[in-house]
Amino acid sequence: MSRKPTLLSRAVKALLLALYRWKGWTLEGRAPQSRKCVILGAPHTSNWDFVFFLGATHQLGIAPSFMGKHSLFKWPMRRFMFDMGGVSVNRSARGANYVDQVIDEYRARDVLALVIAPEGTRGSITAWRSGFYHIANGAGVPIVPAWVDNATMRGGLGPEILPTGDFAADLRRIAEFYHSVMPDHPKLAILYSQAGLTTGGRNA
Repeated sequence: MSRKPTLLSRAVKALLLALYRWKGWTLEGRAPQSRKCVILGAPHTSNWDFVFFLGATHQLGIAPSFMGKHSLFKWPMRRFMFDMGGVSVNRSARGANYVDQVIDEYRARDVLALVIAPEGTRGSITAWRSGFYHIANGAGVPIVPAWVDNATMRGGLGPEILPTGDFAADLRRIAEFYHSVMPDHPKLAILYSQAGLTTGGRNA
């Protein structure tokens, strides 16, 4: 049963959307046709990335969701977390890893656009994590590569990519899209290398 978001939730979201408009990003691409999908948020370089993806999805008419530790979904944060699109995940639960838990969420819902940062951190990484892929593949939903470049104040969403079960091949398709819009971004060099693409270099 849906409930109207609390005043606090609406105020926080209004503030974040105002910040999105104030920053003045140029949005490219269009909303996915699928009602359920995994949206990749990359590259993750700044806390402003969250503001961009919230504003971009709102502008495109998408209600974004995100994963959060189950401990954050307790009083007094419980209502706020759900209002903001949170999906509770218990990483310490026995018998079901977080991938299985999120797949169950997709099966239980008619609409779910889950935004995942495949890098997992703004710091240094050696490879993209594969959790996003296993979630999309297990749930049978497309992956939508989304991107933001704070150096040029541009960002957007790419085409839906339906997983085939071949991680390496599908990762290359994802990497080819990112390479088409951000060929020289240093934070994506790991992805391009992981997928077997070559890249130049420039400052982030």
